[in-house]
Amino acid sequence: MKMVVVAGTPGSGKTSVLMHAVKDLKKAELNPALVKIDCMWTEDDIRFKRLGVPVAVGLSRDMCPDHYAIYNVDDMLQWAEDQGADILLNETAGLCLRCAPYPDKALAVCVIDVTTGPNSPLKVGPLLTTADAAVMTKGDLVSQAEREVFRERILEANSRCRIIEANGLSGKGSAELAELIRSWPDISGEMVLRHNPPLAICTLCTGELRVSKERHQGMLRHLDGFMEYSGE
Repeated sequence: MKMVVVAGTPGSGKTSVLMHAVKDLKKAELNPALVKIDCMWTEDDIRFKRLGVPVAVGLSRDMCPDHYAIYNVDDMLQWAEDQGADILLNETAGLCLRCAPYPDKALAVCVIDVTTGPNSPLKVGPLLTTADAAVMTKGDLVSQAEREVFRERILEANSRCRIIEANGLSGKGSAELAELIRSWPDISGEMVLRHNPPLAICTLCTGELRVSKERHQGMLRHLDGFMEYSGE
């Protein structure tokens, strides 16, 4: 089985691009199955089911959606196998720009919105810097010069990635993405993450509501950049 992890910031067009790619994969007589990871609510599974592909939904709720996806890789693979799929597509929310939810043997795709500004690729972090492919969306809303600058910024952040210009409405770029998925090798053996998650769970994560610094433990970073560990 092949595994593809599609991540990106909210509103970047992940679902729309992926829907067009699914159509191309089915035309090639492949059998994709999709797991949609979101935070609180989604109806994207209804949209995918109209394409005739198996869909499962996971809601991370009070957990980081990327962490949630990583914890459930084995379950997602088993579910896709039970569906008779030869490709597992995992669309994850990708919110904090610090996680990289990509196993090393999966195809890692970062969807990024051109209209967010020319410097946004430098702010995305491991979500982009560890990706195999960067899918630029909404390029029809900016000038050619702005698209070229954006492309150079992506290469500045990740010189090894393949850049695909896509349009979630027209389907532009979906065939190129589908062909990349088709050519990607099957996963095998144990997988590891391409990048470490954030350094530690802090006391804010575990429910401490008081804001005074002395109430908090874990890896703490100060305004001047100094980082220390506070706790046992």
